[in-house]
Amino acid sequence: MTIKDTPEEWEIRATETPFVGNKTSVRTDDVVMPDGKVVRRDYQVHPGSVGVLALDDEDRVLLIKQYRHPVRQKLWEIPAGLLDVPGENPLHAAQRELYEEAHVKAEDWRVLTDVYTTAGGCDEAVRIFLARDLSEAEGERFEVEHEEIDLEYARVPVDELVRGVLAGELHNNCLVVGVLSLVAARASGGLDTLRPADAEWPARPFEA
Repeated sequence: MTIKDTPEEWEIRATETPFVGNKTSVRTDDVVMPDGKVVRRDYQVHPGSVGVLALDDEDRVLLIKQYRHPVRQKLWEIPAGLLDVPGENPLHAAQRELYEEAHVKAEDWRVLTDVYTTAGGCDEAVRIFLARDLSEAEGERFEVEHEEIDLEYARVPVDELVRGVLAGELHNNCLVVGVLSLVAARASGGLDTLRPADAEWPARPFEA
């Protein structure tokens, strides 16, 4: 038996979109269950996201601390952002986010992992990249606004982040998944065996 997620789509009898927001919306589908019953399912429709676990030559991860209103906390996170343009190459989006949020560029990019953040209630797909060989970006810093005006920055050793995750002190999903995936990759073949940065991503198809 191969343990692998597989595509499947059950019959939808009716669909509507009761809410449309600036970046996301809410959709309601009437879905036919295996026993023939029709059940209503509400979920958030999301364009998708990218995250960047930027690892420097001292084995530290670049972090950003940002206020997140829904949970009323300031969370330590890795640079991340929405796939604003349909069909956009996620690597290009990740490079943009690393520049805009941290004014950093990287020469070595790999796919660390792909996840659905909350598949029971949202179709958001996130691709988390590993970025290495870091340096300061050229030119002026990107002009930030809203929550990003109050950002804090840090570079934290991987071991310290693992401790914080397991102690329940760090909660951002991209940070948690990214750091634990990094440790797992090192233990099972090494970082150079990770998928290339342009690896296929069925959840959010893109052009090279």
